Amino acid sequence: MTIKEIVDKYGSERENLLQILHDIQNQNPRNYINKESINALSKEMNIPVSQIKGTASFYSMFSFIPRGKYVIKVCESPPCHLLGAESIFKAIEYKLGITIGETTKDGLFTLERTSCLGICGVAPAMMINEDVYGNLNEEKIGKILDQIQEQEKERKQLCREEALTKF
Repeated sequence: MTIKEIVDKYGSERENLLQILHDIQNQNPRNYINKESINALSKEMNIPVSQIKGTASFYSMFSFIPRGKYVIKVCESPPCHLLGAESIFKAIEYKLGITIGETTKDGLFTLERTSCLGICGVAPAMMINEDVYGNLNEEKIGKILDQIQEQEKERKQLCREEALTKF
C-alpha cells in the first residue's frame, strides 16, 4: 500500500498516527520506518516531520533502522529479570551469533530489549514480531528459533520451485 492508501484507510486525523505508523513499518520488509515514508506521511497528514519522528521515537516498537524479518524482543521487566531474562539473551545470542541491537547476516533476526510485555505470569518472556512466548529456557528458545529457521528454508524452497515452474 502507498502512504496515501494507508492514510485513507484510517483517516488523516492525528489520533490515527500510531496505527498508520504501524502499517508503514509492517509493510516494510526490513521492519522499519524510512525517511521517505516519514516525508510522504508528513505531506499526506499535514504534520511536521519533527512531530512524526518525535511520536515514533517515543515508542520502542518503532524503528528508524533496518531490522530483520523477525524482531526478537526480550522482556526486561523486574519479574522477567528476576526469573532469567539475561540467560534468555545469552541463549539467543549464542544460537544466532548476534548481540542486542544486531541483525543476523542473513537478515532474518534482530535482537532487542523491551520493557514490559504484560505477561509477567509466564516470565521470562519474549516477543517475536506479534507472537509472544513465555516460561522460556534455553531449550525452548532453541526449538522456537529452529522452527522459524525451518519455516524460512521451506518458504525459500517453495519460491524456487515456483520460479522454476514458470519457465
